[in-house]
Amino acid sequence: MYRKEQTVLLHCIMINMQQGRIIKIISNQYTIQNEKEEIIAKPRGKMRQQQTPVVGDFVEYEKIEDSYRIHKVLPRTNRLLRPAIANVDQALIVTSLKDPDYSCHLLNRLIFLVGLAGVKPVICVTKLDLLEDSEEILADLEKYKKAGYDVVFSNPGSDDRELQEILNGKVSVLCGQSGAGKSSLLNRLNPDFELQTQAISKALGRGKHTTRYCQLHPVCDGLVADTPGFSSLDFTRLDTSHLDACILDFKPYIHTCRFKDCKHLNEPDCSIKEAVNKGEINASIYEDYKNIMEERGKKL
Repeated sequence: MYRKEQTVLLHCIMINMQQGRIIKIISNQYTIQNEKEEIIAKPRGKMRQQQTPVVGDFVEYEKIEDSYRIHKVLPRTNRLLRPAIANVDQALIVTSLKDPDYSCHLLNRLIFLVGLAGVKPVICVTKLDLLEDSEEILADLEKYKKAGYDVVFSNPGSDDRELQEILNGKVSVLCGQSGAGKSSLLNRLNPDFELQTQAISKALGRGKHTTRYCQLHPVCDGLVADTPGFSSLDFTRLDTSHLDACILDFKPYIHTCRFKDCKHLNEPDCSIKEAVNKGEINASIYEDYKNIMEERGKKL
């Protein structure tokens, strides 16, 4: 009889369980969106000792009297550490050409970061209208296009059709340096956001943070996360053993080195190093790859 009662109780619990996606987290308040509505829930006590939910997570939750409790985080397809977000289709790396100035090295490291997380990088270039002489930078961006990266431009007054097509039906995260124009970009795509924009701090040469938390917004029949900006990345805590496989520039050469476990650093007959010397691979991409691998090696 006891087992039968247990089965009935478990069945009742399963009936009460619902599923949804976390679209915003502020303190201990988790906003969950399901097919019909948005609700605010809190994780049950035991969850704090297990997997911590992040924005983008699909979760199981139930209603208990007048409140909701999250019981379980469902399996993830991927997860970014900074910003803390899961189940992302692509990352729009918002790259400013002016205030803050263009940095291929920051762009490269952001490409590596999202690639290591299993997220597709898309380069979104802003503030081209503020640059008087753009020829050199545009030539550099052509190298990314040649390697296979999507590169789109967005400036005030542009129709953003190409960007809208990229965002359509996808879960995207905007990342990039503070002041690069992430919030302004979202405002152009949907003026209803009225997200706060910031003045650039000339003294510091970087923007003041305006986005204080991660949130998914409906955009172009998809979801887009606006996140706090940052200007430095730490790879020492990440597994970079497969970083070479995440870099599109390396893809045509990755399995043609003399050694199968080639790290493309000091090994002889390395196809990637040869391609760099011939100008077939973006030199700055390889330089940043090498620096990260050497930094990682010193930590081990």
